[in-house]
Amino acid sequence: MSALPSYAFGTARFQASDLVRGILLLPRNLVLGVLALYRAVISPLYGDVCRYYPSCSAYAVGAVQQNGALWGAVLSAWRILRCNPWSKGGVDDVRPHAHFRYDLTRHGLVVPARKD
Repeated sequence: MSALPSYAFGTARFQASDLVRGILLLPRNLVLGVLALYRAVISPLYGDVCRYYPSCSAYAVGAVQQNGALWGAVLSAWRILRCNPWSKGGVDDVRPHAHFRYDLTRHGLVVPARKD
């Protein structure tokens, strides 16, 4: 299992006052939880077989963080389709969202940005 790139982590903390604003981030964070479980349990069984860096599961984490659960899943599926024995592979980072207005926790979850 390859490590997540440094842009997949942050220093923000979820606080109780963020609960109402963070309700819209629940689907995104649920998908990130499933991806973390996959990366901890299933991904080590495969080893390092991805032709790209970061690995497809790490790319999926970044895509969901930056673009949300639905569009992140579409980008991840496209990446998995491109990851085959006939592709050259190489470095393929997730493009940062132009208007990303959230913060990331040290575990990679998405929380509302705080102004203070």
